[in-house]
Amino acid sequence: MPHIIIEHSEHLPILPQVLLERVHKAAIATDLFDPATVKTRAVTYQHYQLSAGKEGFIHIQVHIMAGRTTTQKQTLSESLLACISAFCPASYCLSVHIYDLLPEIYRKN
Repeated sequence: MPHIIIEHSEHLPILPQVLLERVHKAAIATDLFDPATVKTRAVTYQHYQLSAGKEGFIHIQVHIMAGRTTTQKQTLSESLLACISAFCPASYCLSVHIYDLLPEIYRKN
């Protein structure tokens, strides 16, 4: 845990694999997770519509087991947003959302 899902527009100011690696490392750098448990993947969108003046987007979803404090979640979301803000121009829509997975209903093998 966590599961990090990066959704992004087809055209990026960075190679998708480099984006994935940087986000993965930024999540680990928060010291909130065992590095061996962090899973990161990316999904590219070819079709999307943004507000005027925006040329692309990156949205990061982070699914973590419930129990972390609001402060820990804020630290994680701020760290990931800072990570992608470092290489994206202002013409990109950037966002991060942290989701709690409920142990009562989350299953894995």
